Amino acid sequence: MLEYIFLLPVCVGLVTLILPPILGRIALVSTGVLHLLLSLRLWLDGGQAYFPEFFGKAHPGMLVLLLSSFVFAWTAPYAVSYMRQRPTKYEAVFSGCMLLFLGTMSMAALAEHPVVFWIAIEATTLASAPLIFIHRSKQALEATWKYVLICSVGIALALLGLFFITFSMEGAGPDIPLSFSSLNKVAPLLNPLWLKTGFIFVLIGFGTKMGLAPMHTWLPDAHSEAPSPASALLSGALLNCAFLGIYQVHTLMVLAGLGAFSSNLLIGFGLFSLLVAGVFILNQPDYKRMLAYSSIENMGIIAIGTGIGGLGLFGAMLHLIHHSLLKSSLFLSAGTIMRTYGSKLISQCANMPRVLPKTFCCYFAACLGIAGLPPFGLFISEVLILFAAFQRGLPVVGLLFVILLILVIAGFAQGALRMSLGQESDTQAALRPREKVLQFLPPLALLLSSLVLCLWIPEPLRQVINDSIVLLGGVIHG
Repeated sequence: MLEYIFLLPVCVGLVTLILPPILGRIALVSTGVLHLLLSLRLWLDGGQAYFPEFFGKAHPGMLVLLLSSFVFAWTAPYAVSYMRQRPTKYEAVFSGCMLLFLGTMSMAALAEHPVVFWIAIEATTLASAPLIFIHRSKQALEATWKYVLICSVGIALALLGLFFITFSMEGAGPDIPLSFSSLNKVAPLLNPLWLKTGFIFVLIGFGTKMGLAPMHTWLPDAHSEAPSPASALLSGALLNCAFLGIYQVHTLMVLAGLGAFSSNLLIGFGLFSLLVAGVFILNQPDYKRMLAYSSIENMGIIAIGTGIGGLGLFGAMLHLIHHSLLKSSLFLSAGTIMRTYGSKLISQCANMPRVLPKTFCCYFAACLGIAGLPPFGLFISEVLILFAAFQRGLPVVGLLFVILLILVIAGFAQGALRMSLGQESDTQAALRPREKVLQFLPPLALLLSSLVLCLWIPEPLRQVINDSIVLLGGVIHG
C-alpha cells in the first residue's frame, strides 16, 4: 500500500518518543534507510493505495517524496553524531519528532485529496515545532512560536482557498470526486471567479510555508535556532511539500484557461522573494541566517520558473532537486562549523581550511553551487529559466532575474571568503578538532549527488520530471 510510506515513520516515531536514546538512534537511522528503499520501490515498481480517494501517485508528489526520503536517509546518521556532540535529555523527543516529520511530509507528497493534503501540511508544523525548540533557549522559544503562529495562519488561509476551489465545482456536474486529478479533468467547467480567488489564498497560505516573501518572516529565525539536522529537513524537504500544493492548484488554473493569472502572481512573488533574499544575504553576519535567506531566494526562483512555463518548468523542477541536495548539505556542514567554533557569526569562523579541511571543502563547494555558479546544477536550471523568460517574451523578467541573482552571488561570495580567509584569533588558532566520518560523509554524499545529476539524469527521474510538467505544457530538456 502507498500508505505504508507514511505510516511506517509515523508509527516508529510515536514509539521512539518513549525509547531510550540508543534505541532511538537505531530507529532513526534504520527507518530512514527502510523508508528510502520503500520509496524507491514505489517509485520504480508502482503500488496501489488502500484509500485511492485520498492518496495517489501523482508525478510531482513522487518527485517530492523521493527527495524527502533521500535527504532524510543522509540526515539521520548525521543527527546521531550531532546528538552525541550536543547531548540533551530531550533526545527521545528529537528522534521521535524527526520521524514524525518524515511521515507527515510523505503523507503530503502522496495526498490526492486537497483537504488531506492540507491536514498533512498542518501536521508537518506540529511535528517539526519541537525540533526548533529542542535546546530550550529563549531565542528558540521565540523562533518556535513565530513558526507555529505564522505558518498556522498561512495554512488557515490555504484551507479557505481550497474551500473556494470546491465552490467552483458547482457548475461542473454532480458526483465529481474532490481530488486533484478529478478536478483537472473538469477544469474548463469550473467557475473562474472562485478559482482565481482560491488560487490567491492558496498561494499566500502555502507560500507562507514555502518561504515566499513577504510571508517568509518565520524562516530565518527557525533555521537559525533549529539544530542543523532539523534545518536540513526544513529547507531541503518541507519547502518542497508546500510548493507541491501551489503547483497542484496552478496546474488546475492552467487547465481551466486561467494560467496567465496564476503565472503572473507566481512570477511577481518569485521576483520579490529574490529581492528580499538578496538584500538580507548581502553583509549577513550569521551564516545560518544566510542559508535561510538563500532558501527564500531559491523558492522564488522555483516560483518564477513555474510561472514562466515551457522550458522554465523543467528548470524549476531541476532547481527543486539541486536546491534540496545542496541546501541540506550546507546545513549539515553548518552544524559541524557551529559545534567547532561555538558561534553562528561569520566573523568568528575564520581560517576554515586549516581548522576543518574536510567540512570546508563540502561547505565551500556547496556555497558555490547554491549561489548558482557553474558547473553546479543550479546554474543549469537558472540558465534554462532565463532562456524561457526570453522565449516567452518576458525580457524585463529575465533582466530582473539576472540582476537579483548577481546580488545573491555577491552576498554569498563575501560570506564564504570571510570564513575561508578571515584573520583567526588566538583561540581559533588553537583549534585542532578531529572531523568524524558521520560529520562530513552525509554532507559530502548530498553534494556529490547533486554533482552527479549535473552530468547524468537517470531515465526514470527524467521521466518523472517530464510527467510532472507535461500537463502545464512544460518542455523537457534533452
